[in-house]
Amino acid sequence: MAHPLHHAESSARKFGGVPSDYQSIHDWFDASKEHLALFTHRALRHHALGLFEAERVFGLTLTNSAGREIPVRWIGEQHVREDCQGRIPSMADWLRRIQPEPWMANGHIDRHSGDEPCGDPRVAWASEVAAGRTVLGLKDWMAARATQAMQGA
Repeated sequence: MAHPLHHAESSARKFGGVPSDYQSIHDWFDASKEHLALFTHRALRHHALGLFEAERVFGLTLTNSAGREIPVRWIGEQHVREDCQGRIPSMADWLRRIQPEPWMANGHIDRHSGDEPCGDPRVAWASEVAAGRTVLGLKDWMAARATQAMQGA
């Protein structure tokens, strides 16, 4: 597994300037190693969407110490290709390889008893809908509740 410094040195050879011109971008791509120091950490940013996210974080270009303006996407593409055997995978390439576990698929809505909503108002609204006490959408239901509270005060 390449270290971000090795990627930065590669960028300096390819685009000019010095490694420190590129270090922060390569650190960003590999930041997920802090949580999982296995190659699978790459699923977070080593894909086409990650390249565009890098542009949003660092801007469309950077000007290196040699005065050359370099597209951030080029730097990201170089990083991803070096780590992914010359290719730029899609996010779907990574996500479809996740082994599903039961905890990933079965969400639930906590049911709250009582008249007043507690915590997330979506829980109280869902309870009202499930019980057949409202056909209002969440936004309209919340507005109606606020109006009732104002009239009761």
